[in-house]
Amino acid sequence: MTQSHPRISKAVIPAAGLGTRFLPATKATPKEMLPVVDKPAIQYVVEEAVTAGLGDVLMVTGRNKRPLEDHFDRNYELESALQKKGDAGRLAKVQESSDLAMIHYVRQGDPKGLGHAVLCAAPHVGDEPFAVLLGDDLIDPRDPLLQRMIDVQEQYGGSVIALMEVEPEQIHLYGCAAVEATADSDVVKVSGLVEKPDAADAPSNYAIIGRYVLDPHIFAILRKTEPGRGGEIQLTDALQQLAEDETVGGPVHGVVFKGRRYDTGDRGDYLRAIVRLACEREDLGPDFRTWLRSYVAEEM
Repeated sequence: MTQSHPRISKAVIPAAGLGTRFLPATKATPKEMLPVVDKPAIQYVVEEAVTAGLGDVLMVTGRNKRPLEDHFDRNYELESALQKKGDAGRLAKVQESSDLAMIHYVRQGDPKGLGHAVLCAAPHVGDEPFAVLLGDDLIDPRDPLLQRMIDVQEQYGGSVIALMEVEPEQIHLYGCAAVEATADSDVVKVSGLVEKPDAADAPSNYAIIGRYVLDPHIFAILRKTEPGRGGEIQLTDALQQLAEDETVGGPVHGVVFKGRRYDTGDRGDYLRAIVRLACEREDLGPDFRTWLRSYVAEEM
């Protein structure tokens, strides 16, 4: 039976990471600001939250992340210059990022892991369910994963995580979930979680990807969660406690995602994401695909 649960209105985007895999590009530029075609990766994530109805966005940042704030702020000098040139198209693109959402910022301070970053959002979120979107995972807007997760949370309560089937030899790169089937083909009940297990120890090949809808009871658990894998406070460890005891924060469900996902946290996947998105753009795609076919033919 469908239950009634508080409507989700807030999104949290952890953005305090150092981006060491992209050095030296990220020495002075936040990894979230690296362009994916002609928009920084972080803007795609904020747009996803807004499309799902979450207009209140908190970014958890760290040192050297000021460009994030500048990107979503007004740039009156640039806007004035574009207005004087009569460049309405570029002016609209510049203003779009500052009009997307009500965006707030909090500093994480010490980089103690994803669980600690989420805990930094507690004063802003309060006693409400909320979404967490990781900037390394870009979800194609034609595949509304976050909206589906919100619907599942409103139906069952508790927390909902995004899952994706991966090859067994890849599971050590992800958090992993033990699951049970439900009446919905794309929804599973999560009975256990483990962070980056060896393939032989993994309970399944269902990997956690960077979207969560969390019950606020997660904050009380995170305050008591000891550092885990990598010496960091792992969100996966806190979710494991919610999955073990449904009386505290409700159950944990997973939405199995089979749509288009672009992993910008890896250099190779970052390049592939740019190629895929550029190929699908109406303004860039035709010419770019023609060039790409020619280039591949020459290289082969």
